[in-house]
Parts: sequence; C-alpha cells; structure tokens
Amino acid sequence: MKKKVLIIEDNNDIRESTAEVLDLAGYETFTAKHGKVGVEMAVNHLPDVILCDIMMPELDGYGVLYLLNKNPKTANIPFIFITAKTERADMRKGMEMGADDYLTKPFDDIELFKAIESRFKKKQQSAGFNAVAGNSETVMDELRKKGKSRPVGNKQIIYVEGDEPAHLYYITRGQVKTYKRFKDGRELSSGLYHDGDFFGYESLCNGEVYAENAATLTESEIIQIPKADFMEYLLNHQAVSKTFIALLSGNVRDKGKQMLQLAYSSVRKRVAEALLQVATKFGDGKTDSCTIRISRDDLAALVGTASETVSRMLADFKDEKLIDKTGNAINILSIEKLKNIKQ
Repeated sequence: MKKKVLIIEDNNDIRESTAEVLDLAGYETFTAKHGKVGVEMAVNHLPDVILCDIMMPELDGYGVLYLLNKNPKTANIPFIFITAKTERADMRKGMEMGADDYLTKPFDDIELFKAIESRFKKKQQSAGFNAVAGNSETVMDELRKKGKSRPVGNKQIIYVEGDEPAHLYYITRGQVKTYKRFKDGRELSSGLYHDGDFFGYESLCNGEVYAENAATLTESEIIQIPKADFMEYLLNHQAVSKTFIALLSGNVRDKGKQMLQLAYSSVRKRVAEALLQVATKFGDGKTDSCTIRISRDDLAALVGTASETVSRMLADFKDEKLIDKTGNAINILSIEKLKNIKQ
C-alpha cells in the first residue's frame, strides 16, 4: 500500500509542487490550503505523515498540531513543520509542542524525502519495540515452561565456580545468593535473587564456565531450564534477548557500584548499604521499617569483611536505634536513617 502524506500549506506553488514530487515518488498525497481543512483531512484520511506550514490564515500550524495531539486517532501521526528561514526562531515552540521535525523553505527534493523517510523509519522502530514489549511476557512464560521445577533446601549449593553451565535458573519461591569464595575461606557475595528472578545466565551468555558459586539462603523452588532451550530463545526471540541484555547491563552496574564501595566506603557505611540491599531485595518496600532474615556470615559476605566486624557494627546500629534484633531476624527501624549514614 502507498504511504499517505498530508500537506497543509497556504502557498499554492509550494503545496502543489510538493504534492507533485511526492506523487512521482510513489506516495499518495492529500493537500489542504489552511489549518482548519487540514485538521479535517487528517481525521478523515489518517495519513502516515503530515507536512504543515506554520504561518497560515484561520488556523496556524501550532493550532493544527495542538488539535491533532488532542485527538487519539491522530496524536501519533508523525508531524513535520514547514517553515521559512525567518521563522526558525519559532521552531523551539513547535518542537516543545510535539513536532517531530521541520523543513526550512526553500527545501529540495532530497531534503523532503529524507525527512519523510526518517519519520517512517522511527515509527516502524517504535512499533517494533511496542510489539516486543507486548509479547515479552508470553515468550518468557514459554521459556520458563521449558524447564523442570524442583525444591531446594536451605543453604544448598546450586552450582560451583568452574562448573560447565548446563541450565538457566528461575526462582518461583525462595532466596538465592551468588558469591566468590577465596582460598582463605572468606566469601564475597556478588548477587541476591528472589521470587521471579533468573540467575546463572552470565556464564551461559558468555559461553564460559561459572565464575562464581550459587546457593540458597532459604528453602526454595527453582526451575531449571536446559541450556539448549535458553540459547534457542535468546537467538530467535527479540523479547528474550532484550530482557537478558537489560539484566546483564544491570549486573555490570551493580558490580561496579560494589567495587567502588569496597574501595572507598567505610565498614560502617558498607554494613548500612548491605542491610539496605537485603531490605530492597527481600522486603516489601511499603514502609520505612522492615524485618529481614540473613545470617551474620551472609551479611559479612555482602559487606566484604569479617563476621566479627559485622557483629560490632550491628551492635552500634542497635544502640543508635537504627535496628533491633529478634533471634536471627534484623528489624530495620528506619530505612531512611540507614540511607543517611555518612562515611
């Protein structure tokens, strides 16, 4: 089908010559000699792009754009202003109102075609992204159904550094940590995961052995998705590739932040940040206080320090009325106050 272009221009020569050029290029054109007629034609014909002069009698270009933006049928049609050189200072107003582009008179055929084709290309890209977003959950559900669910007990190893990855993992219930273990026995946690999270995908995407360990923090229910199924979906479904690109980008950002904290933050600040990280990941996020359950050793692995040091910091926080402790539960009394702890 031919692409439809509406030209709203009060200058007869410019209007007719522009239409003639576009007709020869294979477009279907409609013309209007002033804004009011242009708005009516836009609603009736729903063109693929609109070219509109700014200075016109009865209804100027700004008025046309305003009315079209108010109408759901025409609000998303690409809109290009046609302006004289003396009016270029007014273009800022047009762009702020939602115009997509502008052409300065006099313009040649190549400028005209490039402006229109650029709008078509961006509209197609936008439609593609929207389709991916709309289809994302369906495809991800299909991917999850490729795996088998199994219960995993508390403090159980899921995979070990140096293992060849064979599965993508998805948590339907529970909590999981990933961590590095050093020769002296110390641990440094690299990630926390809970219901609805995937993990173990970095090594699969890189085609490498696991660079870290994974273990449960609580009793969990985990889906194991075979590597072959994951790679097929990753390569053939844009929704899946887009999801995991975002996850990988987030991991890089989080690990960069963790390294900066290890290098420059005090232990006091790092313990506060670790408590906030657990609260953000495993808390309900609805109030300024929450209760988290994490062992002293696991918290120390998040901080990157000894368990005894974490115990001293927790005692200090308790004295300062920032937290309270009940058995193995830590009651954070004020998330905001923890955020405001200085170095």
